[in-house]
Amino acid sequence: MKITNMTLYEVPPRWLFLKITTDEGITGWGEPIVEGHSATVKAAVEELKPMLIGSDPLRIEDLWQQMYRTFFYRGGPVLMSAISGVDQALWDIKGKYYDAPVYELLGGSVRDKLKVYRWIGGDRPDDVARGARQAYDEGYRAVKMNATEEIHYVDSFEKIEKVSERIQAIRDTLGMKLDVAVDFHGRVHKTMAKVLAKELSQFHLMFIEEPVLPENNDALREIAKYTETPIATGERMFSRWQFRPLFEQGIVDIVQPDLSHAGGISECKKIAAMAEAYDVAVAPHCPLGPIALSACVQLDFCTPNAFIQEQSLGIHYNKGGDLLDYMKNTEAFKYHEGFIDAMPGPGLGIEVNEEKVLEAAAVGHSWKNPQWRNFDGTVAEW
Repeated sequence: MKITNMTLYEVPPRWLFLKITTDEGITGWGEPIVEGHSATVKAAVEELKPMLIGSDPLRIEDLWQQMYRTFFYRGGPVLMSAISGVDQALWDIKGKYYDAPVYELLGGSVRDKLKVYRWIGGDRPDDVARGARQAYDEGYRAVKMNATEEIHYVDSFEKIEKVSERIQAIRDTLGMKLDVAVDFHGRVHKTMAKVLAKELSQFHLMFIEEPVLPENNDALREIAKYTETPIATGERMFSRWQFRPLFEQGIVDIVQPDLSHAGGISECKKIAAMAEAYDVAVAPHCPLGPIALSACVQLDFCTPNAFIQEQSLGIHYNKGGDLLDYMKNTEAFKYHEGFIDAMPGPGLGIEVNEEKVLEAAAVGHSWKNPQWRNFDGTVAEW
């Protein structure tokens, strides 16, 4: 079997889909994307095409090594996201070739069901109590919310109090029946992260996410002194080599590799195995589309230290398109009391609605993340 073609589709709200075609009529789908840099990643995938056309798609590890190692400059969000989407599509092809879900090819299922969570509150958290109640009524048992709006290197404690008030509103509404995670989103610098982490300990959160930017991961050890809450990070880390210091230094409780950014299923399986060796949990990052989510679910079902999965149904970013819009077998992402079942279909387990993809690609997107400034006019982290 040989790869004969690779086609890319930019579709709303902010996604990039990749279709790989073979001479045996088997196709695979992947989702190579860096949110806000879709055209850049598209160009990176196009650069990989001469290497991949004519190759055997079943030799996934060898192709991964070629895509990564045969270029002098490597790594980073764009190049690794390009590799990620190709890798997902190759696993989709291999599963269809052997008529088995990817998790069976990676050792088989280790769980009966997988816990999922949804977002509430948007970029600027608002009315989270109502959002939490709605999520609970829809059957979710875990949610995640952004912590703050703009926050300076040293800022007013009033902003910290507002975060606490929002979480207290959730606890007043649902008590401990709903697990709550709070995403610092890398918006909070080290000094204020210590203050915020300490203040939030009282709420017994599921985890706090990305307390500082990944380039400041060394600060996690100090932040951990101020909280008993599990610390999660990793969505902006792109290979096992970047994750290695987190494990060796013992400064994280949960890693969150993104299967559309960190080398796809192949690399994230290795990252998860490294995490297991250091007694660290895995919660793959995925505020993306249906192909990325299906890749995550395949990995989760064969990964014992995966404990929960992010998914983006109804997330505030999904304007102009949502996950189910691009799927034929929409029941694959049906949740029961906050859990999802295994996806037993071959490959990634979803049937892409190609007609809808073509229609949406004619519209495309030009999504960019918001640009924020602090109260004094300096550029703020989003």
